[in-house]
Amino acid sequence: MKKLLSVIFALFVGSVMVAQTTITGSVTEAKTEQPIPGANIKVVGKSMGTTTDFDGNFSFTVDHELPFKIEVSLIGFSSTIVEITQNNQNVKVELEEAATALDEVVVSASRTPERVLESPVTIERMDIRAIKNTSSPSFYDGLENLKGVDVNTNSLTFKSVNTRGFATFANTRFMQLVDGMDNSSPALNFNLGNLLGMSELDVNSVELLPGASSALYGANAFNGILFMTSKNPFNSEGVSVYVKTGITSQEAAGDNNFTDVGIRMAHRFSDKFAAKASFSYLKGTEWYATDYNQYVDQGAGNPDLVIPSIAGQTAFDQANIYGDEVTLAATPFGNLRGVGQYLESIGQLPPGASALLPEDNVSRTGYKEVDLWDNIAESAKVDVALHYKPFEDDLEIIYNGKFGQGNTIYQGSNRYAIKNFFMQQHKIEVRNDDFFVRFYTTDEDAGDSYDMRFAGINMNKADASPWFGTYAGAFIGAVSQGASQDVAHSQARQFADATVTLQPGTPEFKAALDAVAADPDLTTGAKFQDQTKLYHGDANYNFRNMIDFADIQVGGSWRQFSLNSSGTIFTDYDGPIDYNEYGAYMQVQKKFIDDRLKFTGSIRYDKAKNFDGNYSPRVTVSYSLGKGKTRNLRASFQTGFRNPSTQDQYIGLDAGQAILVGSAPDNLDRYLSNPISTSSSAQMLGLPSSVQLSGRAAYENAYTLASLYAFGASAAAGAPNPGLLEVANFDYVQPERVTAYEVGYRAGFGRVAFDMSAYYNEYQDFIGNKTVVSPLYGNVDFSDIIPLPAQLGGPTPAALIAVANGDYQPFQVYTNSKADIASYGGSIGATAKIFGNYDFGLSYTFAKFDFDQASDPDYEAGFNTPENKVKFSIGNTEIVENLGFNINVRWSDEYLWESTFADATIDARTVIDAQINYSIPSFKSTFKIGGANLGGQEYMVAPGVGNIGSQYYISWVINP
Repeated sequence: MKKLLSVIFALFVGSVMVAQTTITGSVTEAKTEQPIPGANIKVVGKSMGTTTDFDGNFSFTVDHELPFKIEVSLIGFSSTIVEITQNNQNVKVELEEAATALDEVVVSASRTPERVLESPVTIERMDIRAIKNTSSPSFYDGLENLKGVDVNTNSLTFKSVNTRGFATFANTRFMQLVDGMDNSSPALNFNLGNLLGMSELDVNSVELLPGASSALYGANAFNGILFMTSKNPFNSEGVSVYVKTGITSQEAAGDNNFTDVGIRMAHRFSDKFAAKASFSYLKGTEWYATDYNQYVDQGAGNPDLVIPSIAGQTAFDQANIYGDEVTLAATPFGNLRGVGQYLESIGQLPPGASALLPEDNVSRTGYKEVDLWDNIAESAKVDVALHYKPFEDDLEIIYNGKFGQGNTIYQGSNRYAIKNFFMQQHKIEVRNDDFFVRFYTTDEDAGDSYDMRFAGINMNKADASPWFGTYAGAFIGAVSQGASQDVAHSQARQFADATVTLQPGTPEFKAALDAVAADPDLTTGAKFQDQTKLYHGDANYNFRNMIDFADIQVGGSWRQFSLNSSGTIFTDYDGPIDYNEYGAYMQVQKKFIDDRLKFTGSIRYDKAKNFDGNYSPRVTVSYSLGKGKTRNLRASFQTGFRNPSTQDQYIGLDAGQAILVGSAPDNLDRYLSNPISTSSSAQMLGLPSSVQLSGRAAYENAYTLASLYAFGASAAAGAPNPGLLEVANFDYVQPERVTAYEVGYRAGFGRVAFDMSAYYNEYQDFIGNKTVVSPLYGNVDFSDIIPLPAQLGGPTPAALIAVANGDYQPFQVYTNSKADIASYGGSIGATAKIFGNYDFGLSYTFAKFDFDQASDPDYEAGFNTPENKVKFSIGNTEIVENLGFNINVRWSDEYLWESTFADATIDARTVIDAQINYSIPSFKSTFKIGGANLGGQEYMVAPGVGNIGSQYYISWVINP
């Protein structure tokens, strides 16, 4: 017994002694001897460690038998190994600044750690230093300063990142992973920028892969993928706080304050358990959308005809004004004289008075967008993580919960006020250096969001009859007193608006808007409902510690959508629509010739409901040149694919200008339109006064839009030619594919680094929208005939009569283009340390779209990308002690923006961002003053979006 107790006592004492191995020290920069905050200290071979504080000091205790080694590292510096031989050892480390960023380690390019220099594909990166020194108001805005990256601003809080063309605000071709979780909206299939993303205090690194990455990351890694990784509480402890405030300045909105605050708390309770929590909150005034142009469609591939004024018009449809879509042409009255005739029939006008009214179509005066919502941009984010290490090795179990709520603007076919939108994600992950298994769920609630176009329409529909009646009476009064028709129209509109139209700012206006915004029935309301969920699981295993001849990885993923919009977006009238997709992949990586030649081959198989399985191969080769392997040539062949989105398949939404119907086979009959009125001419022929169309009509009984225009032109010329009407004949939407070829070269020459690349992409079955028109009666093949009398032309196909009477319904359908579509381009960039400690950067990006519009006249591809872009930066983290600055300049030339909202040419622009910062080590604080778009020249990124003004800010970061 005594021996046993002795053994137990010895083991206990030994374990306590191990547990009390404490290391303290400091880390400074070798050249300047200044302390380095945020340096990583890690026990070699273990996942135990800490980071230095603001003064460059550190202290931590580990369970490890002496002696052992620690590694001290920080992105941008060469790492150092130090041996620990005794308890309470004090370590002083000096880190040499790396000449270039090419030695930094990235993971996303091959799902395995490798130097940027050796990455087999193009990769862009923001490290902690770049995030801290960005001149933009936020690190996410700063992504636009990366080579080849476009950021389209939809709202103050909603930025859409893209690479290599085909940009949209609903960017379903670009993925964004936050700690391995896809933070796209499950219903919309695209991410909302950083509205619900990551606090800048918790960002550890940002990596971005331009181009296709489906072989490793599956569907939708089609045009690029963005990885944001947060800090681990085992390595990054402490409390950090930031406070940022300033103004946004825009001609339309004026100068308005904004506030952005955040806090991060992390603590390692033991070598086995650590936790962190972060919170950030932003509130400001939205960029006012005041694009009051009228955009008249000129066909796919062409900018719309822009009409900047409504002078002399009685009916119009302005971009950021809603409710002017309510016109007499869409009512049984038909025109203003029809209103007068009706008023005569009920005794409201004397007999014959209607003769004073012209047969003009009149639209109601709409409401400006700035009056239809509060124009407040807001974002609140909470992130909680629990990390547990059950053993002394690198195995880690993580729970991560992310919660976000916000207000923003989204522009699709219409403009949506996203209010109190809430999304949460919950993840359980088990991982070590060789594998991970994770499962997460995404749950969203659209909150109080609504469609502003339908808000304006339905507010005006509610009192349309008295408004048009008042207008007609005022018009008669004006012409009776000798006014011209133009003057009479102007006076009648002013009187009807003053008498009937609800005035913004009044209690009556607010009550009507609140009622419409809370009503999900789009015939009377505008509410945008959504409680869609997503469930996702994925796993990866790297056999590098089991197989010597090559680095082999295998993995897979599974995902299920549960669409739940209560019939307001999707055709889920009777309950949620569930569908799933899954995939598996394998990658082999092998180095040859003294590790200079690296070959990587990957293949992935994916299968989704409604579609056949898809294989995605990938082959890359890179070769390192020079004595120190400081130059690298690379070439890659990659494939990507994108499954049709939830909307491509299951949407069923009357957007006003057109009805949007997804093409999943079970969706076509489930959708049924609201009753659509037919013309009085049709009713005189005995046809019904209204009809309802199914989704199948859009895909199986419709004409192409281009042929309708052609027929209309022939009729206007006096020689109508029915042979010009072309039946819309296309397949249901299928996955789109891209084959990408890329070559590149990276090199480091002392303090200078170059990176250049060129790519060529070929697309197959490119998914897009087409607008077709379905007659309200009749078959498009002219198989049913109406026996008109000879004086009316004799027997005539019913569909032709429908087209002639304007009795047709536009549909926006989702299909694939059979045309040959390609894009190509390249980029070249240089970074350097000049004049001592100045960071210099210059890049040029070229992007070109190759598409013969004539091969598919109705197809709108939407490349939406400048052909030429130049970016320049210069900065210094320490001009003098504790004082730094950074300046970024971006230029892009003009380009055509195509979307279902409007098509327009976007002007060339130059944007300058800058910041100056000062650190006070004794207060553990950094202060920054900066501004975005310092020139003050407002610019537009797309028609209908608010012009982007200037943003000025001052920030205070404690313990950055």
